[in-house]
Amino acid sequence: MSTQDAVLPSAPRVEGPQPHVLIVRAPYYRDVVDGLTIGAQRILQDAGATSEVLDVAGSYELAQAIRIVLRGSRRFDGFVALGCIVKGETDHYDFICRASMDGILSVALQFGICLGTGLLTCDTVAQAEARSGQDGHNKGAEAAAAALLQINAARRFGAA
Repeated sequence: MSTQDAVLPSAPRVEGPQPHVLIVRAPYYRDVVDGLTIGAQRILQDAGATSEVLDVAGSYELAQAIRIVLRGSRRFDGFVALGCIVKGETDHYDFICRASMDGILSVALQFGICLGTGLLTCDTVAQAEARSGQDGHNKGAEAAAAALLQINAARRFGAA
């Protein structure tokens, strides 16, 4: 299914207290990641959630930053990881994509956090722009909706 064929993301109803979500983003491609962030914040706001934003150097650091936050005293009901990796001329793209996604998943599984991932891995900036625009097809919005659904699951099964 292509981005254009996908169902437009909407804010799920969240049971219980107002969720507080941390958006961790790697704004290397600033316009793209700003678009993802706007989409994520729209969904979170529509769901009645509050959010904060933490910027990191690059996509490779997303998982590390989430782990650092988990070590701290502040608590978040969920996390949204946002970033963009565009293929270049070397195999560095493959390494960063794999390591970044594996790192994010590893932290989520190891610590049982509610996480939505909006890390774009694209061949071109134009592809990334198509997935971060405000036409409704926005992977940041999808990631925020996923995080909220995970929060619902955690609360339903007493894991929150």
